[in-house]
Amino acid sequence: MSKGEGKRSSKKCLAYVAAFVVFQTTIILVFALTVMKVKSPKVRFNAMAVESFSSNNNNSINMRLLAQVTIKNTNFGHFKYQNSTLSILYNGVQVGEAIIPRGRASARKTKKFNISVDVSSEGLSGNDMNSGVLRLSSRGKVSGKVHLMKVIKRNKSGEMKCDWNINLATRQVQDLKCN
Repeated sequence: MSKGEGKRSSKKCLAYVAAFVVFQTTIILVFALTVMKVKSPKVRFNAMAVESFSSNNNNSINMRLLAQVTIKNTNFGHFKYQNSTLSILYNGVQVGEAIIPRGRASARKTKKFNISVDVSSEGLSGNDMNSGVLRLSSRGKVSGKVHLMKVIKRNKSGEMKCDWNINLATRQVQDLKCN
């Protein structure tokens, strides 16, 4: 073997090692920018219905709402969340409250569950009740941790802000919009 052949094979080996390092760096960079990017879950009302309804002459309304809540986890790891509170508001004043029980939304899945909320408008005044349409909104925050590959844990929270109307004549939920 001559001296020139040894230099060529070592240059070739060095070129292969350099190409492999560049390839691995590219794979790690793509993985870090896509899979490892942790996003906040999306919390929404999916459907809602009025289960029971009663009113009296003092413009006071009592009702029970049944709602389907969804927590959409777009991450590549599961989202484990704690107990949370969901508030139902009328003109910025709380008229109902529900507990979202702690749970887990699997990776890249949507967890759906039903809750019931008692709404009472005693002591509140408003023209909405006389117009036949009751404008309500909800606010809630679900906090927890996203677990990636059982090693990386990131604190994240999803917020719910929904507005809807209840037609008092038909007792139907209308115009449900969540941000």
